Amino acid sequence: MRSISEIIAPSRQWTLAGNIGLNTNILEINLINLILVLGILFYYGKGVLINLLENRERTISKTICDAEDRHKEATEKLRRARIRLQQAETKADEIRITGLTQMDRERRELVDAADNDLIGLEDSKNYAIRFEKQRAIEQVRQQVSRLASERAFENLNNRLTNELQHRMVNYQIGLLRAMTFESS
Repeated sequence: MRSISEIIAPSRQWTLAGNIGLNTNILEINLINLILVLGILFYYGKGVLINLLENRERTISKTICDAEDRHKEATEKLRRARIRLQQAETKADEIRITGLTQMDRERRELVDAADNDLIGLEDSKNYAIRFEKQRAIEQVRQQVSRLASERAFENLNNRLTNELQHRMVNYQIGLLRAMTFESS
């Protein structure tokens, strides 16, 4: 297995300035190299660490401010929503009252219309009864008239002889000839 130092740099030691060297073998590290590495990390890493912490602090402060702003905004939206809810409930009550009033008025109008329709139907029924009565009377008249015509025709047939028929036919033919000569 390769050590970290072999992966990073192929040589076993890095030389910083000529004869000062840094031992990268973990098993051979001495106390001075360890102190030196920690000192360099502390010296150069302190600014980076401070910057990271300051950035983190600013981010957290900004997040808290944003959360407070969102809380205020949500509180305001909740207040407005409650006002709209109260207005909607008031409007719903008005609509309900208006609906009940309108329903009662329409019910009364419907009852009045039904009464008027009933009166109209009664008049129509009476008219239909009178019409049927007159039609029945007319049918009876027609039937009586037909029966009277049939009896008259039977009487005429019983009294009419061949000679009388022949004379009537000749008379009618004579009338037709006279009409024909007059029109020409």
